[in-house]
Amino acid sequence: MEKAGSESQPRGRRYASLRGRTAFRRVFRAGKRRRSGGVVVIVASGATGLPRVGVVAGAKKVGGAVQRNRAKRRLREALESVPLRNDHDYVVIASKQVLNAPFGELESWLRQAVDEETPDG
Repeated sequence: MEKAGSESQPRGRRYASLRGRTAFRRVFRAGKRRRSGGVVVIVASGATGLPRVGVVAGAKKVGGAVQRNRAKRRLREALESVPLRNDHDYVVIASKQVLNAPFGELESWLRQAVDEETPDG
């Protein structure tokens, strides 16, 4: 039996969520990394269809649960204005800078990191 909403796209989102340990591990191993400002973006070729995005905010780098959730919300919102390529998977890793950076700067970091990435394949 398939989980409800496992591959669903949230309302208004132009990408699907990257889910599962194996999917994240594949992107970490096969993807190309690019740091821009307070974010690291890892890009790898993915399944056909919408781009899939996973957002990571670790406790050591970002802080407690409230800060981690805030960082992930800000990154997800900023990703809405960044053109992502279909058939690719992205992992976005937050740093503490994401919490206090002006939103326009956050969008700029993501745009730079995504635009300059060309995954293998």
